Amino acid sequence: MAQQTHDVVVIGAGPGGYVAAIRAAQLGLSVACVDREKVLGGTCLRIGCIPSKALLESSEHYAAAKHDLKAHGVNVGEVTLDLPTMMKRKEAVVRQLTNGIASLFKKNKITAYEGRARIAGLGKVIVEGAERTEITAKHIILATGSKPATIKGVEFVADRIGSSTEALSYPEVPEHLVVIGAGYIGLELGSVWQRLGAKVTVLEYLDRILPGMDLETAREAEKVFKKQGIEFRLGSKVVGATVEGNKCTVVVEGSAPIVCDRVLVSVGRTPNTTDIGLETVNIVPDARGYIPIDGHFATAAPNIYAIGDIVRGPMLAHKAEEEGVACAEHIAGGYGHVNYDCIPGIVYTHPEIATVGKSEEQLTEAGIAYRKGVFPFMANGRAKALAQTDGRVKILADAKTDRVLGVHIIGPRAGDLIAEAVAAMEFGASSEDIARTCHAHPTLAEVMKEAALAVAGREIHM
Repeated sequence: MAQQTHDVVVIGAGPGGYVAAIRAAQLGLSVACVDREKVLGGTCLRIGCIPSKALLESSEHYAAAKHDLKAHGVNVGEVTLDLPTMMKRKEAVVRQLTNGIASLFKKNKITAYEGRARIAGLGKVIVEGAERTEITAKHIILATGSKPATIKGVEFVADRIGSSTEALSYPEVPEHLVVIGAGYIGLELGSVWQRLGAKVTVLEYLDRILPGMDLETAREAEKVFKKQGIEFRLGSKVVGATVEGNKCTVVVEGSAPIVCDRVLVSVGRTPNTTDIGLETVNIVPDARGYIPIDGHFATAAPNIYAIGDIVRGPMLAHKAEEEGVACAEHIAGGYGHVNYDCIPGIVYTHPEIATVGKSEEQLTEAGIAYRKGVFPFMANGRAKALAQTDGRVKILADAKTDRVLGVHIIGPRAGDLIAEAVAAMEFGASSEDIARTCHAHPTLAEVMKEAALAVAGREIHM
């Protein structure tokens, strides 16, 4: 068995893991990063965030060419779909970015190990790869990510009943796709295939879509998606799903079975904390599989840390990245911090949905008095020029101090617009601070300014 020694070994090369490795290396530490996949980047880059966004972009172009360009005076004739080319483009985007991470590892002198890693006691990690390697390190960072959750009565069957992984690579457009779960992933991939011609039915156990998001914003999103042609069946409890030939049957409690071509199970994700050797260092995950940590990502075992999807907080790539940086900085210098009140969440549908901070429901539950400013994209010149006027910006500010507590956007480029809100909240800005900041005209960002003005009832263009 080969023997290697490093200052830090990171288990997992997803957004949290590879960023932690790079930051630790920048700080002068000898770093190893272990992943069981040959290509770096984890679920997000290989079979998650990046390929899904590539398909969302391609399908949006297809839908625009088919339905929207004529209004702009652009006549393209018959529009046809070349799904294999679309998939090749997606794969090329992934390949370019995974190669980019490999280059960053080389630049920062990070040693990458391919294989399955297990903790083998304090300061030791065993890697089962092409050869068996024992890595000795003073610090271990766990960044093993998550996997798709399942529901009772529904088992995955090839690509007929599967997770987002399968839905990224269907060989043809389903005639009818059933999506179980109305969260971020289900709505994004449902949108992809609906644009490409599938009938899409979304089944959600709750009486609303986008659980956890600001309710008013979620209701607005539901109206827009219905207008686009997505069917929602809320309050639906799925109790089974089967495959016979090329058809699937989804059984919903109290309703007639639904026959479709494919089923996407999108009911969340669960942390990858089994079979990684936690028992050898007396780390005990909680009932849901998450690893308990303190404010500096330290677990119950000395010099072993955990970040990303395996610890508390939203399962978001950028949250994992921030934790990776903060954890590496704490190891190297004794400091490192993440502001969990300023972690944005984005749904990359069309229009996009973006949120940061508290929702109205959370503020009401906490007994915090607030003021609300809302402004629609319909009244924005740039949105009119883009012919993308669905949605609005909502700003929630403390009733006494005017400090911004939450911002919720549905509309064009919401995922980019939310960055201003995040920066404002990081600096403790008030709604008046945003309102008095000059925003270029004509831009979509003016809707943020107008919503901030609306907090005090003095919006200009309504």
